[in-house]
Amino acid sequence: MSNRLVITALGTDKPGIVNDLTQAVMEAGCNIEDSRMAALGGEFAIIVMVSGSWNTLAKLESMIPGLERRLDMGIVSRRTEERPPGANLLPYAADVVALDHPGIVYHLANFFSARSINIDELETFSYRAAHTGTPMFSVHIEVGIPSEMHIAELREQFLDFCDQLNLDAVIEPIKG
Repeated sequence: MSNRLVITALGTDKPGIVNDLTQAVMEAGCNIEDSRMAALGGEFAIIVMVSGSWNTLAKLESMIPGLERRLDMGIVSRRTEERPPGANLLPYAADVVALDHPGIVYHLANFFSARSINIDELETFSYRAAHTGTPMFSVHIEVGIPSEMHIAELREQFLDFCDQLNLDAVIEPIKG
């Protein structure tokens, strides 16, 4: 049986962080199953889920204090289990683009939360519009919509909601 460990790390961005962390995972005899890694400002953030036997995960956990010192990062780990499949959930993605302003993520999260729709993944980024340099904001959200929910009605509510906030949006099924 494969066991899982989620590791989060945050520290000043510098070359070699990914190399050193993945080397430790490999040397412990574990496997990276899922990961997100990104430079955010001057910091580098890592979230990885690794799998392995109980012993290999314990070995990796014992390496964390040394990694923290060597990488000058705050590292937290937590044992987890495989996520159970979402019973009767339909995978959908919402993509939103708008002029950047505070509260966009909150309002989108509130829309889904108020309808008991779980957000599985959320990714945002800010950028400048071509030619004008206008600050823009992009959001990609993946959700699991209960199959008993009327999709056309939800889509209409979502698009009306986004129109009220002056957000350009689409919501579509995730393919594949």
